[in-house]
Amino acid sequence: MKKKILIPFLALGILLATVSFKKDFFEIAKQIEIFTTLFKELNMNYVDETTPSDLINKAIKGMLDDLDPYTVYWNEQEVEDARINNSGVYTGIGATVRNKDGKMVVLEPFKGFPADIAGLKAGDEIITINDINIKDHEGDSSELLKGMADTKVNLTYLRQGKKEETSLIRGAIDVHAVPFYQLIGDDIGYIVLSKFNKKTTKETKAALTDLKSQGATKLILDLRGNPGGLLTEAVNIVNLFVPKGEPIVTTKSAVKKYNKTYKTQKTALDLEIPLVVLVNGRSASASEIVSGGLQDLDRAVIVGARSFGKGLVQRPKKLTYGTQLKVTISRYYTPSGRCIQALDYWNRDENGDPVRVDSKKYNSFKTKGGRTVYDGGGIMPDIELESGKFSTITTALLKNNVIFNYATQYYYSNKLESPEEFVFTDANFKEFLIFIKENKFEYETESEKLFSKAMRKTSEENFKDNIDLSFKQLMTDIDKAKEEMLVAKKEEIVTILSDEILKRYFYREGMYSYQLTHSAEIIKAVSVLKNESLYDKILK
Repeated sequence: MKKKILIPFLALGILLATVSFKKDFFEIAKQIEIFTTLFKELNMNYVDETTPSDLINKAIKGMLDDLDPYTVYWNEQEVEDARINNSGVYTGIGATVRNKDGKMVVLEPFKGFPADIAGLKAGDEIITINDINIKDHEGDSSELLKGMADTKVNLTYLRQGKKEETSLIRGAIDVHAVPFYQLIGDDIGYIVLSKFNKKTTKETKAALTDLKSQGATKLILDLRGNPGGLLTEAVNIVNLFVPKGEPIVTTKSAVKKYNKTYKTQKTALDLEIPLVVLVNGRSASASEIVSGGLQDLDRAVIVGARSFGKGLVQRPKKLTYGTQLKVTISRYYTPSGRCIQALDYWNRDENGDPVRVDSKKYNSFKTKGGRTVYDGGGIMPDIELESGKFSTITTALLKNNVIFNYATQYYYSNKLESPEEFVFTDANFKEFLIFIKENKFEYETESEKLFSKAMRKTSEENFKDNIDLSFKQLMTDIDKAKEEMLVAKKEEIVTILSDEILKRYFYREGMYSYQLTHSAEIIKAVSVLKNESLYDKILK
């Protein structure tokens, strides 16, 4: 018997009341009424059984898909996940996992937490959780790993093709915003800041205070790979190095109440310490507020590669039944007036992809001291290094898990006693290139997309046969060029490979320790801080 759904028209009226401030009120009311009646008729008359929640979720997703990727709908569990992520403390097994296409793979067990104690390693594929088969489970299987502290979890997993079993006890997981800091030499402090949660300023301040007590008179703040987080924490981090009352970021919105300038609120911890900030293409959002603010105020030298370019601000809005809409409410601007949003989601190309600002159209701005800086997407470093960039082929290797999977193979094929003895040789790189071929890694360049589109057009115009041979030769030449590109981008690929491999043996501590003497960006930052005249010249 078909299940009939009664539509709460009262809720419709309430919803309409909330949008009465819009100029297009009647159009909104009309469209909501159309959707409501369609939803009712579909549920009452469709030939097969339908699930109302699935239909609505897909409708919501479709409505949001054409906006920016940061405007999203959160169900109750996702609301809780966001709260936990911002707090930095949660209960679980202490590992990140990838849950995709019916497979759950351990990406990284955190040192000393339940997953690590139970012996789980990166690359392990979890196949059952408390006798529930991951492949057959509907919904987000990673939720099965969560639960109350001190509760038991039984796991079956595959490691290098062999089935293993283990048990672990869930516990409180404390995610540090500052996972590593250390003194380099006698006087240079080094702090890794990995995220912006509610503990970020407290941990950064504690690390800096400790480093200064050890003799640090100069500082490197590493924001590479930091995806961002809480805007207020970003302002507070800048406040450690600049005076009270300094404007750090301004938000501008279509809704007047969201227009706001965020200023530093406290006395700085250190106004004089020479400072270098490291960024790369995965430094985004709050990381760009920090690096852009310090750059615009001439307070730090920025080293690395252009940052990601996320200049959009989101705010969660409560909906009914514990759900939320995380909606983009404004763009943010650095002290000089730059909006560093890279992609224009409101103007798209013929493929539906957001348009990137042409570098020829970048606008110039002045820092507090009169230096010229530019907008156009991300924070451009004062000293740009090739080693910090991510080429399209490196990004494709990461996206397709090729680097991750090779690191797993390397770990089970090589012994390593300490980070200091690790060397990724030319022979290792040749082995990696063979691994790529054996695993049939493929990615399509923008050129290939355009050529393929042109070939489809020739088919429509009935002269495809005339140029088919030439097209095949062109594709062969492109494949050869892609192989050559792998070798050309060896430095950046080896850097990422080394990081992934070292985490397998020595956790993040070992990876960061190794980078102190092997990372081109850190080495450059040290040389800048040791050269006082160069440091002053860059900022003045």
